[in-house]
Amino acid sequence: MIMIFIGVFVLASCSPNQSSHSKSSFPNQNIEIIAPASPGGGWDTTARAIQKIMQDENLTDQNITVVNKPGGGGEIGWQYLASRPSTSIAINSSLLLSNHELGLSDLNNDSFTPIAILATEWISLSASKKSNLQSGKEVMEKLKDNPKSLTIGVAPGLGNNDHLAFVKAAQSYGVDVQNLDFLVYKSGGDLQTALLGGHVDIASTAVSEVKEQHQVGKLKILATTSDERIKGLEDVPTWKEQGLDIVFPHWRGIMGPSDMTHAEIQYWDETIKKVVDSKQWETIRENNDWDDFYKDSKDSKAFLDKQQEQYKQLIQDAGF
Repeated sequence: MIMIFIGVFVLASCSPNQSSHSKSSFPNQNIEIIAPASPGGGWDTTARAIQKIMQDENLTDQNITVVNKPGGGGEIGWQYLASRPSTSIAINSSLLLSNHELGLSDLNNDSFTPIAILATEWISLSASKKSNLQSGKEVMEKLKDNPKSLTIGVAPGLGNNDHLAFVKAAQSYGVDVQNLDFLVYKSGGDLQTALLGGHVDIASTAVSEVKEQHQVGKLKILATTSDERIKGLEDVPTWKEQGLDIVFPHWRGIMGPSDMTHAEIQYWDETIKKVVDSKQWETIRENNDWDDFYKDSKDSKAFLDKQQEQYKQLIQDAGF
């Protein structure tokens, strides 16, 4: 009788269903990094950078695949993530928040488990040479007197970061933001062409899209949403330097399904920290004009909650 009891105890202690075993073996299947867009864009670049660094740094024994799920401004990819296991993660950005506030999606940051905020671009206000505008403050003075006095280009639609960053700046200056004259272009390239040709007076766009043209004098960047002047654009003042107390990041992060366990979150926290601390990641950031903006899972949750509140208010103020 005693021997039978011992045998049962040994078998139970070796059971593969024990929680300690499942925790120690995570990830126990192939890792999937979801880029909610077609190959070649910023989300795809981020996903493939994480994949390569995890492989090169031997951060997992599992195979890592990048899955492209384009459509709906990220919606298709994020809906796909919602039904995946905790070995799947997805690239996200502020579109997750603005899509929800615009009524385009039932998903928001509470629908997922925040893992990290990785990096940020900054947003610029640029002027065509034909406009003869010299500063962001001058732009705001004109718009405060008459919101229709300047045409403002954005792409690829209203409600995105470029649009809302300008709304935030204009609102801070006392401009009637619901009467601003926005012209929407299909792509950043189309917007740049319009700006260079003087078809719009000013444009709100990622710094990387206009940096080179500013450096060669084909257009003029008047302000950036960064907290300090940007490398390579030391001649361009921030909005803060022009009297507007705003910093507006164009961040990019990663998230997992909503039901991740503490142990699974801890794994991703440790792994992604190694990714962002690597020399490869530093080089990728510099090559893409991304600034370090790393936040772990806990800080990401707090950051996203504040961002969701801000986007909700800005979209209401913009008249949507």
